[in-house]
Amino acid sequence: MARVIYVNGRYLAYQRAKVHVEDRGYQFSDSVYEVFEVWNGYLVELEWHLDRLYRSIECLDILFTMSRESLLHVVRRIVRLNYVVNGHVYIQVTRGVSPRQHGFPNPVEPATIVIIARHGDIAKCDKLALDGVSVVTCPDIRWGRVDLKTTALLPNVLAKETAFKKCAGEAWFVDKNGYVTEGSACNAWIVGHDGTLITRPVGHGDILPGVTRKSLIFRVAPELGLRVEERAFTVEEAQNALEAFNTAAIILVMPVTSVDGIPIGSGCPGDTVQSLRSAFHRFASVTKV
Repeated sequence: MARVIYVNGRYLAYQRAKVHVEDRGYQFSDSVYEVFEVWNGYLVELEWHLDRLYRSIECLDILFTMSRESLLHVVRRIVRLNYVVNGHVYIQVTRGVSPRQHGFPNPVEPATIVIIARHGDIAKCDKLALDGVSVVTCPDIRWGRVDLKTTALLPNVLAKETAFKKCAGEAWFVDKNGYVTEGSACNAWIVGHDGTLITRPVGHGDILPGVTRKSLIFRVAPELGLRVEERAFTVEEAQNALEAFNTAAIILVMPVTSVDGIPIGSGCPGDTVQSLRSAFHRFASVTKV
């Protein structure tokens, strides 16, 4: 549990950290968020995460005046106050507090910002990666701007619950044409029989531009001599792939061993996925806390 949480300029004890009941993030999911890893006292791929956060804020026209430098100062302090060496940081920015109405507040209200730093269990995640996770599929019923990292996550919550009820580790969304888009909390990948890494391309109606995904494409895969192809793939192609895996800031590179009950390859984590996971922190960009 976090000890201290940053809320609108104040560092508060966990039990006292609150936002207003008429905050638009609470009432409308009118807010964006970002999650990134803290690894051995370093912030992983910080600049790309902040790029995505500020892009989401700008696209939703939220009034947020905190500079990147000030935000980084607060992030570093909240990590230190919570003694987090390995874990993650969560940032949420909302359109602020105003009487409930669907239109934007007039006059414009200042944003609400919350920052939380939590400890993570690396050993537990590594153990899960040794066995891999199973995946089930479900229809993609999300809104059209999944490229923005908003808190409108009810479809993701329902998909994850579906996975849990089916004793699976994750759910993959499938579009109306039968192609995998992404997971409920991750980007989805397969490995072709020629060793190519395949993941759906970024676009407004496609996927969230994952930072761990980006790191694999531009940093890790080239260093390992692996080719990446950005294209859509079907559930059937995934089931017949050599390997499959998920990527996200908290799980990094997580092997997928089956999709809808059909084993992927040998049904165990493959060599390619394991090499990507073990190499990730060697090539990812890190910033000292």
